[in-house]
Amino acid sequence: MSALQVVGASKIFNQGTAKQVDALVDVNLSVNQGEFVSLIGPSGCGKSTLLRLIANLLEPTSGSVSVNKKTAAQARLDQDYGMAFQQAGLFDWRTVSKNIELPLELKGWDKAKREVRAKEMLDLVKLPEFADLYPWQLSGGMQQRIAIARALAAHPPLLLMDEPFGALDEMTREYMQGELLRICGETETTVVFVTHSIPEAVYLSNRVVVMSPRPGRITSVIDVDLGSKRNEDTRAAEGFFKSITAVREALRGTHAEHAAANAIRGVEDR
Repeated sequence: MSALQVVGASKIFNQGTAKQVDALVDVNLSVNQGEFVSLIGPSGCGKSTLLRLIANLLEPTSGSVSVNKKTAAQARLDQDYGMAFQQAGLFDWRTVSKNIELPLELKGWDKAKREVRAKEMLDLVKLPEFADLYPWQLSGGMQQRIAIARALAAHPPLLLMDEPFGALDEMTREYMQGELLRICGETETTVVFVTHSIPEAVYLSNRVVVMSPRPGRITSVIDVDLGSKRNEDTRAAEGFFKSITAVREALRGTHAEHAAANAIRGVEDR
């Protein structure tokens, strides 16, 4: 069953002006329930813009987005998705537990139910002893785990993530990748994940969606068959390196096509 459908979505900023930017062009994407799909491409290709269209933080100029067979706007009202960004976005004046409870407060959960759910989420991310501390007392990796716990607290079927581990050191990043797979596996959450890292995209994903330089469009979708149980041995497996090569070649292809198109336009403009 489809958790997400993007059909013919385009996004143009400042349309009809000298500052017009064609960010996305005719993007089509379908994500099934329980899938982990990564978006990868050069800086400025529209990965984050696409994520914001899905989250209804931006409206498409044309095309449509549906989440769980609802419009993106209705899915946002129903809190059918959680979001996590590179910056954890925790509130320093609220304890760890109270940060996790925030989306539940907004949904009108009573105090006792919120506290039980916050404890469940702290157990899930393996940080139960930090409930009464404040975010500034935690490491970057711990803060990201709390941000994931908050994003999943209200049982959203879809998790949208925009480079959540980009600011972490390499060892912490790899640890967090494993934790994310464990958490999403236990909660059966569908994930759309933006990253610049090819190894990260391959390690985490069922499919890697490759996007072209701006105006962003989907040029390739790489299936990743590394099994459902991934660990440190996965990073040394032949299939892991083959998938990395496939994604890298797809990215090189988009760069070559873009350069050729620019060269042709340059000749035509003379």
